[in-house]
Amino acid sequence: MPRPVVNAIKDHIDLEAEIGGYAAARQERKRCEAVYSSVARLLNASSEEIALVENATVAWQMAFYSLQFMILTAEAEYAANYVAFLQMAKRTGAEIDVVPSNHTGELDTGALARMIDKRVKLIAVTWVPTNGGLTNPAAEIGRIAKAHGIPFLLDACQAVGQMTVDVEALHCDMLSATGRKFLRGPRGTGFLYVRKNLLERLEPPVIDHYAAPWVARDRYELRPDARRFENWENNYAGRLGLGAAIDYALDIVMPEIERRCRMLAGRLRTGLGAIAGVTVLDLGRNPSAIVSFNVAGIDARDVVRKADLSGIAIGASDPDSTRIDSENRRLSDIVRASPHYYNTAEEVDRLVELCTMLKSRG
Repeated sequence: MPRPVVNAIKDHIDLEAEIGGYAAARQERKRCEAVYSSVARLLNASSEEIALVENATVAWQMAFYSLQFMILTAEAEYAANYVAFLQMAKRTGAEIDVVPSNHTGELDTGALARMIDKRVKLIAVTWVPTNGGLTNPAAEIGRIAKAHGIPFLLDACQAVGQMTVDVEALHCDMLSATGRKFLRGPRGTGFLYVRKNLLERLEPPVIDHYAAPWVARDRYELRPDARRFENWENNYAGRLGLGAAIDYALDIVMPEIERRCRMLAGRLRTGLGAIAGVTVLDLGRNPSAIVSFNVAGIDARDVVRKADLSGIAIGASDPDSTRIDSENRRLSDIVRASPHYYNTAEEVDRLVELCTMLKSRG
């Protein structure tokens, strides 16, 4: 995390220790309110369309479970989302249709358009899947959804912070994301965007007296803004850290962050692709800054451990995280590297050199 993010979190915790949580929240009320404006600026939305929640999964679930179904989704959908589809199907008999991918690995927008009929009540897609560099054509999907009047829920967890996000250009009705990952914010923070003209049609699956004030003995009224998806108790230090992370990224300028992330990821793909026995697994016409690969004969988690010993932070993704795509491509565990704007070309080359060495040692 950048130093301003760490300072924002620590300063508020210190303030809570000094004067108590309630008093600290009151004292920092304006700064906490400003976080909504920061998220809105990041997404090109209004602050009334923003809810701050515990993480991206909660954000996504609050939107998803407020809707009615049949569901169209993608092959590379994230596990947390797909198990929610399965639960809803089990509870209500909702149907789940998976839109096939095209020859590039992206969701086939032509097939999506052909699959829409009067039964379809939701299109839910992950923009950048967790298991590789694929970037699904979110704006094209959004245009199709908008043309048919179907709500479009976009999981932007892996996209926010590495790519420019404009909910108007994406034509999405709902978007969920996390504060950690590419935004470089604290864990335990996330946010949900819900388009204003959809808000009044949605009742969250779980509410409290903050989301829905108790206005009479036998009646509550949902808040008119996206804060109907929040609850009263919050991690204010985390929220301030989230706001600091967003402001930090916006000060650098998101198009510049996106350009550098893609440049470094492209350099990494080129370097890894030149090593005999290393296979780059990324799909799509316009790959993101997530680079997925495997090293023949070496378990992905062993590659991660050896990289860690060399001071290189990478991760591994298992097939359960994107089961349909993994089964279709017969993928086992894969290595995942995510170069960010603060990385150098030399650091990227060190990972290439490590993989070269691992293969040479056999």
